[in-house]
Amino acid sequence: MGRKWNNIKEKKAQKDKNTSRIYAKFGKEIYVAAKSGEPDPESNQNLRLVLERAKTYNVPRNIIDRAIDKAKGSDDENYDNLRYEGFGPNGSMLIVDALTNNVNRTASDVRAAFGKNGGNMGVSGSVSYMFDHTATFAFEGKSADEILEVLMEQDLDVRDVVDDGNLTIVCAEPDQFAQVQDALRQDGVEDFQVAEFEMLPQNDIQLSDEDKATLEGLIDALEDLEDVQNVYHNVDLDS
Repeated sequence: MGRKWNNIKEKKAQKDKNTSRIYAKFGKEIYVAAKSGEPDPESNQNLRLVLERAKTYNVPRNIIDRAIDKAKGSDDENYDNLRYEGFGPNGSMLIVDALTNNVNRTASDVRAAFGKNGGNMGVSGSVSYMFDHTATFAFEGKSADEILEVLMEQDLDVRDVVDDGNLTIVCAEPDQFAQVQDALRQDGVEDFQVAEFEMLPQNDIQLSDEDKATLEGLIDALEDLEDVQNVYHNVDLDS
């Protein structure tokens, strides 16, 4: 299960770097969520969830407001959610989620990133069956035993609750995101280091230093693409 927690730690570490890229990606996601229904998180569950996640990355209010105002206006820009699957060095697997207004551009850019960085594209379903879609939370100040008791009192049967260093990590079904976060807040948890949807690998693998460097270059190339929102993989990069 080590890879699961490393994945969450990587997500936590991303909060401290590449903030402009993260803000741009959230701006796009907020716009799409606001456009999908009422531009009000009280009546638009999708928008509420995106804004809750944006808080953990300290996305500035002006970026949030600009995206929502754009959705309220006459702008009719349409985006498609796309998923690409592929392989890196020596059995490593990657999932790439994108949000794009130009499918052909995105497909070409993702394929080129794989090809130029030691990877290759797979067909749909070739990788994703080895990952689990999961709502994940990480925070400090409460033990796993305390949190498990709180969740049980709320009749929330989650996948896992563990202590990992100074963090408590909760993994739940994706459709439990709002209920679990509300229960945690009611118990006094306010500062979430991670509150995200993840694709967590069922099994992690280890790579040689050379292969690990190749994989990291591939991940960086994919994450640098304008349309890519998230990249998931099955490698323990800390080993």
